[in-house]
Amino acid sequence: MNQAPQGPAVVVGVDGSAPSILALRWADALAPLFQTHIKAVTAWQFQIAFGTFTPVVWRPDEEARHICAEAVAKAFGGAPPEGLEMTIRQGPAAKVLIDESRNAPLVILGSRGHGGFEELLLGTVSAAVAEHAKCSVLIAHGTDLPAGISAIQGHGHAAK
Repeated sequence: MNQAPQGPAVVVGVDGSAPSILALRWADALAPLFQTHIKAVTAWQFQIAFGTFTPVVWRPDEEARHICAEAVAKAFGGAPPEGLEMTIRQGPAAKVLIDESRNAPLVILGSRGHGGFEELLLGTVSAAVAEHAKCSVLIAHGTDLPAGISAIQGHGHAAK
């Protein structure tokens, strides 16, 4: 799962929110149509704090890695699709995902993220990626895949 397969991939913006987990399920259904694998991308950046604070050892890259791994586990019940690649990149989420779109046939995002890991995948990120991506973008809404997707796809993960 953590090895980097070669070639283009369906890119999924992952922040751990329910919409990003749905986006992973969409990718599982659509990646076979593109004959490629899934690349789950989690972006992180240092937050600037003002005022006094107690120094704490904080590893945002490790937190992002944990968020991505947990979302993948939730999306696929602990059995991710073959070739799934997790990518953790520093930078603003929209910029990271637009950069990733350069070598992708499709980017899939949840319609809204959550603020627990600020600006990882918010509605403004989805809008920016949809406008500036170098490939097609699917914005996943709702909580489940449409009923016909797993039948079209023909394998197990999408039905979860």
